[in-house]
Amino acid sequence: MSRLLTLVLAGRILASAGWTDVTKVAGLAAFRNPQGSPAKDYIVESIGGGCAWIDYDRDGRLDALLVRGSTLTRLKQGGDPVIALYRNRGGGAFEDVTVKAGLVARGWGMGVAVADYDNDGWPDFVVTGLTRSYLFHNEGNGAFTERAVAAGVARQGVWSAGAAFGDIDLDGKLDLYVAGYVDVNPAALPSRGSSAACIYKDAAVFCGPRGMKPAADALFHNQGTAFRDVSRESGIAAESPAMFGLQPLIADFDGDGRPDIFVANDSTPNYLFRNEGHLRFREVGIGAGVAVNMDGRAQASMGADFADYDGDGLPDLALTNFSEDTNTLYRNLGQGLFEDASWTSKFGPPSWLLLGWGVKLFDYDLDGRLDIVVANGHVYPEADRFRGGSSYGQRLLLHRALGGGRFGEIGSADNVLRVPMNARGLATGDFDNDGDLDLLINNQDGPPRLLRNDRSPDTHWLEVALTGSISNRDGVGAVVTVHRASGRSTAVRLAGDSYLSSSDPRLHFGLGTSGEPAAVEVRWPAGRVQTAASVHPDQVIRMEEPGTGR
Repeated sequence: MSRLLTLVLAGRILASAGWTDVTKVAGLAAFRNPQGSPAKDYIVESIGGGCAWIDYDRDGRLDALLVRGSTLTRLKQGGDPVIALYRNRGGGAFEDVTVKAGLVARGWGMGVAVADYDNDGWPDFVVTGLTRSYLFHNEGNGAFTERAVAAGVARQGVWSAGAAFGDIDLDGKLDLYVAGYVDVNPAALPSRGSSAACIYKDAAVFCGPRGMKPAADALFHNQGTAFRDVSRESGIAAESPAMFGLQPLIADFDGDGRPDIFVANDSTPNYLFRNEGHLRFREVGIGAGVAVNMDGRAQASMGADFADYDGDGLPDLALTNFSEDTNTLYRNLGQGLFEDASWTSKFGPPSWLLLGWGVKLFDYDLDGRLDIVVANGHVYPEADRFRGGSSYGQRLLLHRALGGGRFGEIGSADNVLRVPMNARGLATGDFDNDGDLDLLINNQDGPPRLLRNDRSPDTHWLEVALTGSISNRDGVGAVVTVHRASGRSTAVRLAGDSYLSSSDPRLHFGLGTSGEPAAVEVRWPAGRVQTAASVHPDQVIRMEEPGTGR
């Protein structure tokens, strides 16, 4: 059969000209992410859960984290295990080591963010949830200890969605932002169709988030082994009312060297908290141009990513939104200003009937230009009966960069990408260490999907792994630029992105077909600029920050 489409029935492998579904052969197909009942009678059943890549045992291979929800009935008995860990054994195979790793905490999981919060060299992670959050500390021996209460980040009784790590005061320790979604009591939820806010296209649906009270976001300052809640004194809570927060990003949005905080808010204006130093923030979303779209309208912002799609050295912002609206791409104009380029870039229109969640800017074909992938799935099972052509299960969108800041959507022509899912979290990562980025997707009420990227063998790549010394050990917040004769590519080290997810900690760059050496420039969070000249392609280069800080 042709390389364009191969179906191997024995292994249940579906492949296309660029992607192969290896979920089953990799050993991930048995996982399930229950999020309430299939009927989705309540809003708490609609938004989870995330996924992440983590090299928890530092063997050089990415392991997979998948967040698990629960049901209202099981939550009364303590819920389900909130996370599953699959160790990468190499050769495309994973093994479930959840229990062996001590990841037995139960509840109703939502999202995950990965970072070495205590700078001990081992990656840790936070899991957000419906009734509390969890902090799993990596003990360095293959096991984790849950420390959220002791560390002060459990958020008991709060429905938390996305989380992100970043060093907001540049003291070398990673701080934590957690977005609150809706203030609910799982034991007293409004029933579907019980008010005008619970009707959609003449159908009785679950209530919210409109008509409900938002849950507060929280900013935690890292004290070393524990965190201090600085939400009010920093201005995060004191100066801005609570919105329906879904996914935060911590990165330098205005180029002043201090990490800012962006929050994608559902059905309400997005936040951009400008870092003014000394643990103080000022909300500037409207003035910066990222609070609403070009029509001045707040959107149902879900997922978010921050990367330089047009090659001008300034990272841009991509957001996903509700069905019968368009996803949004904000182009960075510099000095903290953005413009809505959703239509001029052709990124927005293909998303009209789809409901977007996870989003990543990544160079899937290694041509040196960032493409964009979006995971989709409706919140209402009734969508299959709605007028207008939408559906409950939805395909992936893959926007291929055409140059000149424009995209062409090619996912509809791909037999692997157009398989309908009810996707939420999406993370990119090179799990097989072959130089291209693969996709991990967490679906509601079903198995995840692991899509292996099978690139053309005549394209080249570079991956940059960071180790901070004065800055935080993970190098979160660092800006890496790869210079080559044909252009430059810029990436930001994030820890918590897409939708409720975390991607490969290594920064990935496509180098095209020339195979020419490149120069790598790292601007560390502490301010030092480090360069490596004449770096040959097709390797992982490890950059360690000069100086000693710990």
